[in-house]
Amino acid sequence: MKILILKPSSLGDVIQALPVLRLLKLHFPQAQIFWWLDSALAPLLDHDPDLAGVVPFERRRWAAPVRWPEMLRGIHWMRQQQFDLVIDLQSLARSGAFAWLARGQFLIGLDDAREGARGYYDVAVPRQSFYTHAVDWYLSVLPPLTVPVHNNFVWLPRQADVAAAVKLKWRTQNKNWIVFQPGARWKNKRWPTGHFAELARLLAREFSTAHFAILGNAGDKPDGETIRRAAPERCLNLCGETSLPAMVEWIRLCDLMITNDTGPMHAAVALGKPLVALFGPTEPRRTGPYRRMEDVLRIELPCSPCLKSSCSWKNPVECLTAISPEAVFEFVRKKFHGSQSGAGSH
Repeated sequence: MKILILKPSSLGDVIQALPVLRLLKLHFPQAQIFWWLDSALAPLLDHDPDLAGVVPFERRRWAAPVRWPEMLRGIHWMRQQQFDLVIDLQSLARSGAFAWLARGQFLIGLDDAREGARGYYDVAVPRQSFYTHAVDWYLSVLPPLTVPVHNNFVWLPRQADVAAAVKLKWRTQNKNWIVFQPGARWKNKRWPTGHFAELARLLAREFSTAHFAILGNAGDKPDGETIRRAAPERCLNLCGETSLPAMVEWIRLCDLMITNDTGPMHAAVALGKPLVALFGPTEPRRTGPYRRMEDVLRIELPCSPCLKSSCSWKNPVECLTAISPEAVFEFVRKKFHGSQSGAGSH
């Protein structure tokens, strides 16, 4: 049996979709499963034990007509595979068309009425309600395939070589790590950098054994430096310094993650790590830490959650700026009272 999953982006969405892969492989252990994935995210799944391969989606390259022959070769390769089952978890016109062009025996996808993607599917699975969490919506494609849904799987398997390299390069052993994730794709999903810096000062003063690692992409490096200076002897600015697998292993070894609503937050959930998730314009019941609403910190405003990528409120981004460093600090203390590191050992 051959199966193709289409979920090319983004990082958080791909992580939230991984339970579909795990349960498919458990139910069809002999199946060859492939994943259509944005090439920038391919390192996350390159060595996944449940995948026969990653089919890279070169979104930027394929946008240019000169690259269309390359795209056609990719479609030809997929048709040659003669997939028995194609699952579109992206539910956009582009992914729906690509799934249809693969000419699998059976095509199932998510029905959210965007761009007419459902017209390509043999079966379209609607979202049960507006508040249905993304993970549960992805999983809803499985019952029509008679695949049982349960929690008995490893969401993000350890990459031992990557974990060893992280420990060797940054000498992480025998230290209690708190990870900060100050970036986010939307600017109005970012808790202020100055708040992160003040929080680092408060935590460093309270927890004498705590060390801090700041994760993010290269564009987050200046913000990471601002935070690092708050506790320079115990803080690493890793923005732009880690691969996707190394980022996952950093989160795996940490004792606590404090994060905006962004992809690495979902990695922390998948790894079962202690977490503080700061939410403003987005709806945590829909895209927050899965089944862990107690880890969400937000304030009530008439405009929040607005689900918009820009803020039009009279006090810009008040949904996040009004969450003080002291409030987060107290939230951490209450959650992990009695622990010098903010959580147990790793």
